Amino acid sequence: MTTATHHPTAKKPPLSARAVRRTLRGMPAKRHDVGHEPGLVVPAADGSPLLTDHYFPRADGDFPTLLVRSPYGRGIPWAPMFGVLFAEQGFHVILQSSRGTGGSGGDYTLWQHEAADGRATVEWLRRQPWFTGVLGTTGPSALGYAQWALAADPPPELRAMVVQVGVHDLHGFFYPSGPFALENALVSAVGRMYSDRGARSLARAALRLRRHLRKATRTLPLGETYVPGLGGRVPFLDEAMARPDPDDAHWQGADVGAAAARATVPTSLITGWHDVCLDQTLQQYDRLRRAGCDTALLVGPWTHNSAMQRGWPEVFAETLAWLRAHLCDDPSGLRGTRVRVHVGGRQEWRDLPDWPPAAPDHRWFLDGDGALSPRAPKAAPPLSFWYDPADPTPSVGGPLLGRAAGPRDNASLEAREDVLTFTTPPLTGPVDVLGTVTVELRAATDTGYADVFARLCDVDERGRSVNVCDGIRRLDPGVPGTAEVAVAMSPTAHTFAAGHRIRLQISGGAHPRFARNTGTGEPLATATRLVPVEITLHHPSALVLPRAEAEAEAGTQTKKAFMPSTSDR
Repeated sequence: MTTATHHPTAKKPPLSARAVRRTLRGMPAKRHDVGHEPGLVVPAADGSPLLTDHYFPRADGDFPTLLVRSPYGRGIPWAPMFGVLFAEQGFHVILQSSRGTGGSGGDYTLWQHEAADGRATVEWLRRQPWFTGVLGTTGPSALGYAQWALAADPPPELRAMVVQVGVHDLHGFFYPSGPFALENALVSAVGRMYSDRGARSLARAALRLRRHLRKATRTLPLGETYVPGLGGRVPFLDEAMARPDPDDAHWQGADVGAAAARATVPTSLITGWHDVCLDQTLQQYDRLRRAGCDTALLVGPWTHNSAMQRGWPEVFAETLAWLRAHLCDDPSGLRGTRVRVHVGGRQEWRDLPDWPPAAPDHRWFLDGDGALSPRAPKAAPPLSFWYDPADPTPSVGGPLLGRAAGPRDNASLEAREDVLTFTTPPLTGPVDVLGTVTVELRAATDTGYADVFARLCDVDERGRSVNVCDGIRRLDPGVPGTAEVAVAMSPTAHTFAAGHRIRLQISGGAHPRFARNTGTGEPLATATRLVPVEITLHHPSALVLPRAEAEAEAGTQTKKAFMPSTSDR
């Protein structure tokens, strides 16, 4: 029996947490008043004290427990959004600061202690009189990583997980597709270093990075120039820049995604189409499905941050329904399909039996006059453009951790001479694209050192070009001559409306989102020279779209000019 009298040191939740809780809209009605035991000490396996706050329902009865482990502190927003909200709904919530953060002992590391510290916390839970042996985990981003680390060897009490905008592969976070994810790495470092020190400290650190960002990312060597922007050297960032090879011994144990491949714990996954962790989340989903694990997927119109802000009502509802179903034997809140995605363009939610849906690939070929055509051009000359790392092609919107993330007007970007664009005529009917978008290129360079950035855009009737998804690929300098290169963009669910046009961008980078290719092959952190490169695209090169429907066309009603056969190459 769990009652408030079993917690003689219990208090009300902090005033700040209660104040923020009152501002949260779209939340379910409170079921219970909430008690709070702050500053509990949980011993890690090596004896390091892990500071922990316990939120619980002030009511008689047995309640399941949620474990939330965070390197970002235990205050705002974690206390109201996880501690208070879930305790109101009938859960014990253990909100714990990772070692080396938020007053916890030991040295902070990105991953080396996550699994062991999670297991030690579960061992501590077993000794608590209110613990019923029914455990779930939840949390976003790095808190999602902590869940996967525990799931690598799941305790028998673990009955459910909800991973929100979560990461499982830290090398893959820094190097999502070859080039170093520079801006996201810097913003992430600010969060990891300063979030647990309070809102003012975090705000000052974020402002300092914004002031220094241009100089830090445009001056060489990068391994020195980033330091003022972060207020000092960051060891895990130095290591990441110095070790691009995922097989380097440094990264041993950093990818805990294999847990999904053998998982048995029911797991709900939540992400957004402009989330930096979208690709990793969909990898998790694929592995869970192949393992036969009970899983669900929600993909909203969100960035990494907005999923936990304007998306929170949907995210919380999804999380609560999953936890109640698997920890409380109450499946009444579950939806009838495994997958729910938000379809851009239509601005509507769509329920699907699985992801990705069956969608045949359709190819649009890059033409010499800037068009996307259903047939490969014959005898057309190659297309060339220069990429100059001294004046790098800028990044605009997309999956970023900062305020500029998400869909943006690409007019200024497309006006640059180092950005090629290829566009369809206005569509005569809607075109649904659901799945992974790819660009198949035949590319060559004059130096061997180059990246290729590809972006899919939706151009409306006024000519406004807005990014839908994108991807980048580093060319192999060891391949001479013309190489066949596939640039995979992040998956999407988007409808191009009638009257709109489909546009493809091709350029040599997206800076500072990705570190510029210096053109020399020098190591990222120590490079001191910049060499321009000429990138040449040979025909046939094509944009490959997974078309979920085939009733739409471009051009005239009688000529299906932009409904090429899946076999057209």
